[in-house]
Amino acid sequence: MDHNDYVKAAYRSILRSDFAEAITLFEAAIAASPDDAEVRYRCSITYARSGMLDRALEHAVAARRLDGTKQEYQLHLQHLQALQLVQEAKRLLEDEVAEAVNPYHPITLLKEAVSLDPLYGDAYVWLAIAHSRMNEHLQAIAVLKEVMSLHPDDSGLRLLMKDLQKSLQKYIQ
Repeated sequence: MDHNDYVKAAYRSILRSDFAEAITLFEAAIAASPDDAEVRYRCSITYARSGMLDRALEHAVAARRLDGTKQEYQLHLQHLQALQLVQEAKRLLEDEVAEAVNPYHPITLLKEAVSLDPLYGDAYVWLAIAHSRMNEHLQAIAVLKEVMSLHPDDSGLRLLMKDLQKSLQKYIQ
C-alpha cells in the first residue's frame, strides 16, 4: 500500500473514533515514507489526542526537523512542550518531597509553558496556583487576570479568582 493509502485509512479510522487503529495506520504510512513531515505531524496530533504525549512529541519533533518552514509544525511542537511542562509542574506540586527541595521549580516550569504557548489556559491556571502556594497571591491574581482575558466567560476562572482574593485577604491579616 502507498503511504497516502495508509493516511486515507487513518482518517477513516478517526471518523469512526478508532484512534488506536488510526495511529497504527499513521505509523505504517511513516514506515512507507519516513521523510513525510505532514504524516509525522498528523500522527503527532493523533497521539496527543490519545493522551500519548511522549510519542506525540517524538513525531512533532520529527515533523519540525523534516520541514522547518511550516509554522503549524512549530506551534504544535510548542504546545506539546507546554503540555509536558505543565504535567511535570503538576507532579512537582503534588510531591511534597520535590516541593521541599525547590519550591519555585514548578513556577519556573509553568512560566516556560506560558511562554511556549501563550494561549494554553491550563498553564496560566497552574501558574496562579503555584504562586498562591508560595503565598505570592498578588502574582497569582495577576496571572489569573491574564488567563481570564483569554477566556472571559469561564465561570471556573471567576471562582478561582474569588478564592485567590480570599487567600490574599487572609494572608494580609
